[in-house]
Amino acid sequence: MGSSIEIFYAAAVRSMSMSWHNFVFAAFDPAATISIDKLPGGLWAQALSVRVFGVHTWAVDLPQVVEGALTVLVLYRPVRRLAGPGAAIVAAGVLALTPSTVALDRGNISDSLLILLLVLACDALVGALTTGRTGGVLLAGIWVGLAFQAKMIEAWLLVPALGLTYLLACPTRLVARAGRLAAMIATVGVVSLSWMTLVTLTPASQRPAVDGSQHNSVFEQVFDYNGFGRVGQPSPNAQLGATLGIPVLRQPSARPAWNRLLTGSYGRDTGWLVLPALVVVVGALVDRRRKPRTDPVRAGVVLWGAWLLTLGAVFSVSATINSYYLAALAPPVAALLGIGVTLAWAGRARPTIRILVLATTGATSAYAYWLLPASGTGLPGWLGAAVAGVGVVAVVLLIATMVPPDRPTLTAVAAVAAGLACLLVPIVATISIVTDTLGPFDTPFQPQAVTAFTRAFFGAPFQSVSTLPRIEAARNGAPDLMATQTSVLAAPFIYATGQEILPIGGYTGTNPSPTVPALRRMVGEGRFHLVLAAQGSADSRIVWIHQHCAALPPASGTAGAGVLGPIALFYCLPGAAR
Repeated sequence: MGSSIEIFYAAAVRSMSMSWHNFVFAAFDPAATISIDKLPGGLWAQALSVRVFGVHTWAVDLPQVVEGALTVLVLYRPVRRLAGPGAAIVAAGVLALTPSTVALDRGNISDSLLILLLVLACDALVGALTTGRTGGVLLAGIWVGLAFQAKMIEAWLLVPALGLTYLLACPTRLVARAGRLAAMIATVGVVSLSWMTLVTLTPASQRPAVDGSQHNSVFEQVFDYNGFGRVGQPSPNAQLGATLGIPVLRQPSARPAWNRLLTGSYGRDTGWLVLPALVVVVGALVDRRRKPRTDPVRAGVVLWGAWLLTLGAVFSVSATINSYYLAALAPPVAALLGIGVTLAWAGRARPTIRILVLATTGATSAYAYWLLPASGTGLPGWLGAAVAGVGVVAVVLLIATMVPPDRPTLTAVAAVAAGLACLLVPIVATISIVTDTLGPFDTPFQPQAVTAFTRAFFGAPFQSVSTLPRIEAARNGAPDLMATQTSVLAAPFIYATGQEILPIGGYTGTNPSPTVPALRRMVGEGRFHLVLAAQGSADSRIVWIHQHCAALPPASGTAGAGVLGPIALFYCLPGAAR
């Protein structure tokens, strides 16, 4: 993975691995003055890995690799239960080759765990459908609750799909179905809120201050800062950009729109196969409309289709999204394609099925060709011509299968060509992600300038560690290595040394911890001498530092100089507090 590791999370993982207190309360810094600005579920696995294997980039990334591989294996089971082994093999293969999935699993972002737990929830619900037992429904609720620990409210977006599928297809009376569904929702709530309740009931003096909250409340962190506050308000990254003077972070993402996920970088990240997945939803529901209520294939289409539509709608209207969010659409797309391929092959003798496959193949191939940029990172020059050529060959072969007499061999060859026409670009995109060492913050075939910036942005924190000898020399026996404005400036040094760096203002620099009096007291106690902060900051704490501490020439390469904005360096003596 290299330098595209997310250093903020990596630093928190190192701090959490240093003590069980830090682990439980999701401390960002070793002294546990402030927490991370998310729930810690996804980082717990990383902290355990670091605790076992030591502080290495691969140890931080290892849990995501395992989670991604397990997701492919787990997806196989519910799809097989509902639509057979053929559909399950196709679904698992498509998920393993999806570009957004591969990019996500190459980093230290917690969405990998979220997706695994949501697929486990679907597997548990499918087990309840096939056996009629209550345990599977409650287990699905447990998995969703645990997924909440990894990604908060996003995990709850699966509940409508689970509930709709269970009400529709469970082979029990409606009253029993409704009662079990209510129990599942209650389970989701209890498991989801358990850690938040523990933190809330713990005296503030015995835990870190809650980042992402102005009132030291983890509920405010989850439901406002990371939840409904994202609608129509600046994102945390935008606030960070304003604090540190990083203009690129203040630029808005693509505007909310119905086609937001189907065009541009978002389309190239996960949009390749959304079209055929939607065709499967509509076509399968129409084809199986006369089947019994408990029809397993239709239940699968409802389950995965509702997941795809719900998350797709939310991502389309959200004010700000990151590209790696879209990996959560990969499991339902893969499952729907597996079901669709099975249904299409079973009905291959029907003219309507052949026409639908022909139209879907042609449209998907043309859409993939349209999505390809003129140039980009890892884009081979031959790909456009190849996808056009394979698409034309597949369409011609599919048309030939409609001409009597029926030729089984030709039908099989046409089916393979159709699959290749649909999967060629995603497969090449996945290969390019690996060969060009891209990660969760990248998208396939992105402009070279974007790749250069991403590598510089994520590489700058690692380069800043070269200033450690100078910082150590200026430490002059202080207990803490230094203080920094925002956790982001502290992160590379915490990750590199495991020493305490006081993060002023948390991730965005806007958190009230520490207050000006507390900061003044720490300076008076000689807790630290050096302070890194943005030049010209209006934060009252940084203004106090500027007024009472000596400004030093900035160290070359300090904490992302250039890419991360202009950074000022101050030296504080205990007498400044007087």
